This record gives sequence, C-alpha cells and structure tokens, in this order.
Amino acid sequence: MVRRYFVVLASASYLFIAGNFYGVTASSLSPPSCRFASQYTTASIIRDPDAFEQDVIYWEGMFHKNNVSYNVLNGMTFDGTLIDPVTGLHDVDGLHTFSAASKESLHMMLLAHVIQGTPGAVRDFQQKWATYSTFNQTYPGFGGFLPWFAHSGATPLAPTWDWVNRVPALDNGENMWAIYAVIEALQSTGRDDYNSLASNWEGYLNYLKTTALPVFYRGSGRICAVTDIANQSLPVTHASQSYVCEGSSGNNFLDDPYEGEVFMYFLYLFGGLNNTEKEALLAFKRPQLVSIDWNQPGYESITVQKGFWFSAHENWGWMQLPYTDIPLLSDIYTNAERARTCNSQAIQNPGMYASVNNSTDSNGQIIGCISNAGVPQIANQTVQELDVITPYSTMNTMVVNKTVGLVWWHNMAVAKRMQSVYGSSESTRVDGTATSAFVSWDGKMSTINGLLGGITSLVRTKMKHDGIYNEFIKVAGSEYSRVFGNYL
Repeated sequence: MVRRYFVVLASASYLFIAGNFYGVTASSLSPPSCRFASQYTTASIIRDPDAFEQDVIYWEGMFHKNNVSYNVLNGMTFDGTLIDPVTGLHDVDGLHTFSAASKESLHMMLLAHVIQGTPGAVRDFQQKWATYSTFNQTYPGFGGFLPWFAHSGATPLAPTWDWVNRVPALDNGENMWAIYAVIEALQSTGRDDYNSLASNWEGYLNYLKTTALPVFYRGSGRICAVTDIANQSLPVTHASQSYVCEGSSGNNFLDDPYEGEVFMYFLYLFGGLNNTEKEALLAFKRPQLVSIDWNQPGYESITVQKGFWFSAHENWGWMQLPYTDIPLLSDIYTNAERARTCNSQAIQNPGMYASVNNSTDSNGQIIGCISNAGVPQIANQTVQELDVITPYSTMNTMVVNKTVGLVWWHNMAVAKRMQSVYGSSESTRVDGTATSAFVSWDGKMSTINGLLGGITSLVRTKMKHDGIYNEFIKVAGSEYSRVFGNYL
C-alpha cells in the first residue's frame, strides 16, 4: 500500500552555492555559523526548508578542499580525513590517502551538477582524465577499472597494498554511471572545449564496455564481486593474463538487487551479450528481490523491497538510474523512505541507519566500520549493530521528500560535536555519548547528491540519445512486477 505521508520529527527550492566547491564566493550572502543546526527547529525547517537547505549545502561544500577530500594536483578523491575532536580542524596526519571508485562516483556526480556554471569543475575533470589515463597505461590489467587506490601530492596513483591484482565490480558500477552522466553534462553545454573533454571520457567509457566481460563476467549470469588478476601490469588481452572470481564460498558473485545492480545493468545494456546471457543476468539475481511488509503497532503496513541490512547505502543506484520513471518503482522507492523514517519514530530513535564508520576513540581513531546497520525487520541480515546513526542515512529521503530529509538530517546534526568547519561529522551514537571525528565522501556527499536529486535526469537524457532508455524501463519494470505486481 502507498500513502503519501512521512513521519517528520512530518519541495524545497534548489540553491547551490558553487563557491563552496570551486572558489567562487557568494558575496550576497553572509556565511552562516558552521554549527548552524542549533539555530533551527523542526517547525522552522518545515516552514522554510530553503533557508536550512542553503546552510547545509554551504557547509557541506567546505569538505571539498585540497588534502581534505581530494588532491588538487591530480583531481582524485581521498576517502576522508580525521578532524580534531575539540576544534574540528583538519588533522594533517589523519588524512586517508586512499580512495575507491565509489568515492570517485560521488565526486563525478557532484561535478556533473555544477559543470555548466562553474569552470573550475572542468579543471577537475581534466585533471582526473589525465590521472585515469596514466593509471590505465601503468596498470592495464585492470581494464580501465579502479581498485582501491592510494596517492598523495604528486605521487602517482597506485593500488593500495591490499588491492594489488584485485578489483571490485560494485564500486566501479557506481562510477561508470556517474561518468555516463558527466559526459551528458559536458555535451549539453554545446561548448567545443567541453565537447572535447566529453569525447575523452566517452572513449574511456567505451573501453570499459569492451573490458567489463573479460574482467568480471563468468557466464550464466555470474558477475565476480571481486576479480583476482594474474598480473595488473599486463594488458587484458595478453596471453599470460587471466581473471578469476575471488573466493570459492558460493557468495563471490554480484547477485544483489541493491547498489550492485548498476554494474549488472551496465553489462546488460553495453556488454554485447546475446539474449540468452542477458536473461541469465536477470535470472541469477531474481531470488534476492523480495517483497516484505514493515509493521509496527499504531502504524499502517508499508510494502517495501527487502533489504540486505536495509541500510540507506543500498539504494545508491536509485540516485543514478531512472528507476522512478516507472510508477511501480517510484512507489517502492517512496515506501522505503516511509518505512525508514517511520521505523525510527516508532522505536523513538533520534536518527536513521546506514553502513558507516563508527565513533572515534579517546585517541581520535575510528573504532571500526559498521556495515550491519539498517532495519532488521525488513532485512535479510537481522543481526545488526544499532547504536550509531548517521546524517547520510537521509540520502534517499532527500530525493523522495527533501523537507522530510532535511528534518531528519537536522535531528542528527544538532547533536554534540556533529558540526565543524567541514560540515557534518560522520556519525553519532544514539545515546549521544560519542561521535565520529571524521568526515568522508560517503558520510557527506551522498547526502548532497540526494539534495540535488541525484543524476537520473542526466542519465535519462543520455540513455534516450543512446537508444537504450526504453529497454531499461521495460526490463526494470518487468523484473519488479514479477514480485510486486503492477502497483502497490
């Protein structure tokens, strides 16, 4: 059942202060306090969500700084950085000088949004292009895909020690569709210099279309979650090169209907597979697509797609591919956020859950990563760690109902030590006893991408140009109607 209501601890207009990302100042506005959340209430946000949204974007944008979130010399992302738990300032020794294709995806998505009005975004794209090209020439065995990588200053990009001769599918799937949107954004400007850069990225994406199968696909619908490479320094087609799925436990394939699905759709639409293999891709993951109802006393039942943990992170792909152009899928996406918000209110939780870095200890170090955080009642994995909440759990709520998302974001960001000169912090404990003195792409820029509506409009337009939109809509709609019928 679909009802158009949400629980608010209840569409703001769009304003992007580009200066916070690329050095253009917004002279007509007085900068808000970095700890602005305490100046708002739930009622004031509902009454005027635009003002609060502007402040959120202003300070979250401060994360986009050299040696905080990215490397200005090569345009590449860093995972994030520790900050001083008292002053909130960047801890130079706490910079995570590593990153992954998933962080690149978030950066690409942001750049796609601002490229038409901000020349600085093109500079970042040019630097990224040069870095990607050099990496691919140095390590051709990755087939153009990115492992987790390390870099700092002018030091060339290289795989991290634990990703030598290894490459993940899921993160690269997210990045491929972000690049797809970037190409459309560049081409839509009509500028010759932008079109030239778009051609470079189009060539890179076309190369990935040719390498995705040998690197990741093992036939019969099976996509390696992680591929082991014989030699990352040898070309894909070298006689001594080989690719095998890592592990042998039976769960070493990408069969999820969550964020891993975007890689599957890249293969389906661009991999040159015959109809039999396309059907195999869909059939292999069908058992994981399940309908389930969220129920709590005093609340109406809400039909949702069963999650793995039902972490907000799992719906990343819905900010990229135009799933919600299909009415049934739009209702499913909306219901997920209704269930997420209603669940937190029902259990009297001050925030919501997503896979996230834990709090930092007395030495300022991250205690660990919490993957198993979501809504156990509507998840495959019911053993979860539910003592830490994160503002970025609102990433999809922002897309579905921006005002509701902002209210929940506020309720977490207003906690002690949850705001600094780089915007919101990673997470806070439910009981308020600790926070994470860390800022990251996942913890911050997923939220901003949600506020900006994701990149579905750009992807949709390019899909139509490429003649694949109707096929995507037909296939996605058919797969979900198998489980949910034609409507909720």
